[in-house]
Amino acid sequence: MKRIKQISLMIFLVSVSSCNEKEYKEDEVNSIDKKSAIETELSVQHIDTADVLITKHKIWKDKKLVKEIIKRDTVPSLGDTLMETEDKDGISHTVHTKKDYEFYITVQ
Repeated sequence: MKRIKQISLMIFLVSVSSCNEKEYKEDEVNSIDKKSAIETELSVQHIDTADVLITKHKIWKDKKLVKEIIKRDTVPSLGDTLMETEDKDGISHTVHTKKDYEFYITVQ
């Protein structure tokens, strides 16, 4: 059971860190050992006045997807922030965008 939690944490951390494609990914996992693994993905979907926290778990056993669990919870929106972006021509623009939650995971 402890090994499953460790594998799940590792997979989750890699999936969260993959959100920023420009960042170097030292511990990136390219494939999952689907003989016995729990794959976890967290994401936030922004809606008008709130955010939706989406938690997905995929349970793998003997290289088969045994079960997929998806939970959605509404959480308060963090509001807007200003962000500077560049277009394809290299011109900088300041745009309003929704603030994102930071994820911190504790596995026991």
